[in-house]
Amino acid sequence: MEKSKFENNFVENLNKNFPRFSKYFEFRLEVFCEFNTLIYEINKCMILELDRAAITLTNHMLERLLKLALIYNEVGIGPIEIDKWSETFEEPNTNYGSIDLGNSIERCKKNGLITDREKKHLFDTIRVLLRNGFSHADPSNILANLPDATIMYQGSLTNPHAELKEVSINQKTMPTFQAIQMGEFAKNSSHPYFDFVFNLIFRIEKRLKDKFQATE
Repeated sequence: MEKSKFENNFVENLNKNFPRFSKYFEFRLEVFCEFNTLIYEINKCMILELDRAAITLTNHMLERLLKLALIYNEVGIGPIEIDKWSETFEEPNTNYGSIDLGNSIERCKKNGLITDREKKHLFDTIRVLLRNGFSHADPSNILANLPDATIMYQGSLTNPHAELKEVSINQKTMPTFQAIQMGEFAKNSSHPYFDFVFNLIFRIEKRLKDKFQATE
């Protein structure tokens, strides 16, 4: 493919989508500063309509967010002397760095870092559809509501006047149709998902700040 085609596509998507997504470049994090560059990356994917990439990166950011929330909930968010960094974070990193998403969700709820409503959405919707569907490449739950049989019609390019043949296709098991359905799902879901996680970062950050400011 010629370079000019990429350039034209990038410029077209930038002009079309930047007004909608530019607000996600305007933020200031105090606890979760490591997400500055990641949010920037995801938002560029959103602007360029790279929906699968945006979802996969948002999955990464969500899992990292919940683990960091548990770590900071244990060590606090105040300044730590440099010579104590390693010993301060070693045990919390061991405790939370490798846990799975379901465990992170449960522990964050237990520690008051997420609400009941957030837990339900994270566990029942995001974990099942977006995390499993894209990071684990498992489309089964996303496609679950499709009918087992979809009627299609087969024609002939060499004999366009031939009678159309009716065929029954199960889109849930055919890789080509799985890809089409997953692409459409990604297109419709990438922005709401990113928006949810983007705002969840600030809600959890506020809960941590409220907790530790109350103990000072």
